[in-house]
Order: sequence, then structure tokens, then C-alpha cells
Amino acid sequence: MERDAYDDFCAAQLAHAADDNAAAATFARQAMNYTNLYDAKAGFMRGRHASGEWNEPFYPDEWGGPFTEGDSWQWSFSAMQDEPGLVKLMGGEQACADKLDAVFAAAPTPRAGTYGKPIHEMTEMAAIGMGQYAHGKEPVHHLLYLYDYAGQPWKAQVRLRQTMSWLYQATPDGLCGDEDTGQMSAWYVLRALGIYPVCPGDPEYLIGSPLFDKAMLHLAGGKSFAITARHNVPQEFHIQSAILNGAAFDQTFISHEQITSGGGSEFEMGSAPNEHWGVANRPASPLSGLREKIDNGGNR
Repeated sequence: MERDAYDDFCAAQLAHAADDNAAAATFARQAMNYTNLYDAKAGFMRGRHASGEWNEPFYPDEWGGPFTEGDSWQWSFSAMQDEPGLVKLMGGEQACADKLDAVFAAAPTPRAGTYGKPIHEMTEMAAIGMGQYAHGKEPVHHLLYLYDYAGQPWKAQVRLRQTMSWLYQATPDGLCGDEDTGQMSAWYVLRALGIYPVCPGDPEYLIGSPLFDKAMLHLAGGKSFAITARHNVPQEFHIQSAILNGAAFDQTFISHEQITSGGGSEFEMGSAPNEHWGVANRPASPLSGLREKIDNGGNR
């Protein structure tokens, strides 16, 4: 149902663009259904019966059943259309950040569940040594950026660099999981640029930690957008400050329009985490923004 809720958000976006306000409102309301799967007592998303009762027994590391090629550790963060709402659902920013920390501290012990036996994604997760973080499958590819929503973007910067260093190599077996129509490589390219579309149905990117000293995006109409990282060495991956088109830039997100308009961003990097940069200006909920437009009469 979590995946269905995200699909409903995308359908709401389409209906809104087609000026069908009634359909947009219906789909936007259904996009909130992910909240019905969160068990506050357990602290995880869970499967439940049509009667409303939870599936029993419940093990957060059990694959299959309600979860496709993953377990509740991975799928509990899959509310891409409303991550700020998920943060509140989990008990607030610190509680959410603690839960993200727990993903990496948990033992990499997948239960076979309804699969009946270990599948290769389970083996890959255990082999990478990052707890319950299963980068070899798509459900967690946005997870590291959720530290931005929780007000601790410096932790995202650490984990993103760590993931790139540990799990991607220039060898025949240099990917830690299935390429699946290019998603593993696409993640790496966007991550290396320092941006990532946590909610692909919304034209906004979250900022991680740029890998290259300078990258140039060549855009339509002869425009370009440069991403520059100064003092960018392996030990200095924390963003200290940033500039966008000559002005101070203190937020962990950038819009598609800001990039396609051309110009550039500059990041000052350092070895120590800056626990203030980007904290005051965090990405909003795409779903909340859409619902506000719908409530205001469907104005785009």
C-alpha cells in the first residue's frame, strides 16, 4: 500500500495538471493511506488485514509478505510524497533520525519469510556490512537523504560518501545489486552530482555531497549549470557553506527550474560536519503542497 500511496500522489499530480480538481483531490487523499500502515508501538510499517488487524507475527527483518524484495526496515521510509509527514508520524525529527541511525546499527539478519529461502538480495545486504541498509534494491535508494528532512543533513553526507566508496567499484562486479533498467548507475550519477530526486513525481532535488570538484550540466537552449565543490578531497566531504548564482544558499534542496534556468552552485567542503548548514530550510512535503493548490481552486 505504501507504493500505491505514492502512485496515487503521481495520479493526483496528473489530474491536477489536467484541471480535474475532483480527481486530484481523491488521489491526493488516497496518497495519505501510508499512514494506516505505521504501527507506532512497533515503530515500523506493517502489513494488516482488511479488518484492520495487524499481520502476526511481526519481525522487522522478515522479507516478503507485505514487502516486495525487502523488509520493514527498508520499506518503513517509503513515503516519498510526504516525508515530512512521515517524520511526524515517527515521533518527530530526532526520533526519525534515531530510526535512520538504527538501520545501520541493526544486525544484517534477513529472515526468508514468504520467500522460503534466502534470495540473492538478502545475501547482498548481509555482505555489504551496513546493517539493514539494502542498497542492492530500489526501496532504500532515497533513504540516506531523509536525514535532510530530519534536520541532520551532515549524516546524509557521511553515509552517501560511504555508500559510493564501499558499494561501487570500477570492476566487472562493481555494482552491489541488480542494475534493473539502469537504476544502480543512475543513483550513482545523480549522487556524484550531489543531487537526488527523492520524490520523482515532484520537480525538486535534495542535496547530498558533491563528489567532483566541478561538474557541468549542458541544458537545452545553450544554457548550462555548474556544480563546484571547493577543497573537495576524500576526507573533506561535509558541506560548510554554499552559493547559488552568487547568493548565499542555505538549504538542502534545489528545484528543477533553478537548475534548468542555468547558472551554478558552489559548495565549500570541510572535514568536520557543519551542524547548522541547511537545517533551517528543509524540503517541504510535495503532497502537502499539492493539496494546498487543490484547496485553493486548482491553480497550478
